[in-house]
Amino acid sequence: MADTPSEAVQDYLKAIHRLGGADQLVPPADIATLLAVKAPSVTGMLKRLAEAGWIEYTPGTGAKLSDTGRTEARRVIRRHRLIELFLTQVLGLDWSEVDAEAEALEHAISPRLEQAIARHLGEPLEDPHGHLIPTATGELRHRDLQRLCEFRAGQSVVVREAQDDNPERLRRWRDLGLTPGTTVLILRYQPLDDLFEVEVAGTVIRLGSEGLAGLRGELVPPA
Repeated sequence: MADTPSEAVQDYLKAIHRLGGADQLVPPADIATLLAVKAPSVTGMLKRLAEAGWIEYTPGTGAKLSDTGRTEARRVIRRHRLIELFLTQVLGLDWSEVDAEAEALEHAISPRLEQAIARHLGEPLEDPHGHLIPTATGELRHRDLQRLCEFRAGQSVVVREAQDDNPERLRRWRDLGLTPGTTVLILRYQPLDDLFEVEVAGTVIRLGSEGLAGLRGELVPPA
């Protein structure tokens, strides 16, 4: 196994992790869709990753990260999320802008710079979109979250995470106040129109289920 995996290897490991491959087999078709590459390319790369010990691969079924692959994937995820937070908190970029920038920078920074960024930010636990930042040793705490569109009328929900791959949607959520830490009251759902009414800071907002699907949260704990 190479001491320093290539950018392509890191991208694949991170994609498999994002699709749940730390714990279960991920279908090659899902990896191809996420990375926007053709199926034969994915098949070839998965074989090479398995030979190098980064993944466990069952042809025709899917791929799962090995212990080493999971650690490497989380190392890349940690750098990505630290960079996002640095760009928002220190350089003042909007949270809708930083995912693409972090994608470019995550392969370039050294471990020393990564450590310096983490110290400067106070060893943060979350990125600007609410996603947990893995520790330097590759540990990542699990949270049992649901999509906001899965909650029922009358429930109060705390937004914890926002999907970060759609800048336009992130800007809209920001403008509506739908950001991590915000409490949302689910007022009602109209199935025929696929329309939710939610209350945020005293303002009623109407959104389709697709508009809420990228937001994940948890019930407000009972008083």
